[in-house]
Amino acid sequence: MSTNLSDSKKINRVSIPDLISRKNGEPIVSLTAYTTPMAKILDPHCDFLLVGDSLGMILYGMDSTLGVTLDMMINHGVAVVRGSSRACIIVDMPFGTYQESPEQAYRNCARVIAKTGCSAVKIEGGVEMADTVSFLVQRGIPVMGHVGLKPQSVNIVGSYRAHGRKRDEAEKVREDARAISSAGAFSIVLEGIIEKLAAEITHEIHAVTIGIGASAKCDGQILVTEDAIGMFSEFTPKFVKRFSETGEDIGNAVSEYAREVKERIFPGDEHCYHSK
Repeated sequence: MSTNLSDSKKINRVSIPDLISRKNGEPIVSLTAYTTPMAKILDPHCDFLLVGDSLGMILYGMDSTLGVTLDMMINHGVAVVRGSSRACIIVDMPFGTYQESPEQAYRNCARVIAKTGCSAVKIEGGVEMADTVSFLVQRGIPVMGHVGLKPQSVNIVGSYRAHGRKRDEAEKVREDARAISSAGAFSIVLEGIIEKLAAEITHEIHAVTIGIGASAKCDGQILVTEDAIGMFSEFTPKFVKRFSETGEDIGNAVSEYAREVKERIFPGDEHCYHSK
């Protein structure tokens, strides 16, 4: 069997440099993905797909993201990479897998990239994580940062709320974004911050900004897919727009299936095997 690389199907994924080049340009489109089937649907339309630790709440029914493990992220990362061919794939680093030290972060981030084939990792934190971001980038690991509302810090903050309305709080978010950008992150998620602050940060830093609840002033946008298509009904953040009610459609379809089974309509003759 030939092992010539030219025999393999070439995959032209969006690369990290491609995303960087979109700074102040055409807005970047991104969504979360956790499974192969969903990745296949989203892939043609997105510049990158984030395998978010939000999967803990969306897929596993957890109250927060804090119980998500590294193995969970790796398994779902593999699934999303398999289901995509165009979008850049970025994987969230779960709570407790990178905060201890730059060395711990490198070991776990390198494992995620090696096991999944993703292009980058995302970590939460600001000034306190700048040295870790620099350590990772210097060793060949592309990093997306995450400042503002940080779900992994919910036990300290106490709630999921917008940031930046108070002057000192706004300055803290700004300092965090500057520190992570200066440390070498190619992009930073700005979550749950007021529009004016998001616009100022986007203008000030080199990193590409991706907004979620941070207005259209960012370089791109991301939403949790299940929020955007009506598949997660436990709560809907203010910044979410429902682009469809897929959950309702599924419920209607299952209801119709149940009716046809009970009335012996399904399976019909066209769905049955017969002797010749």
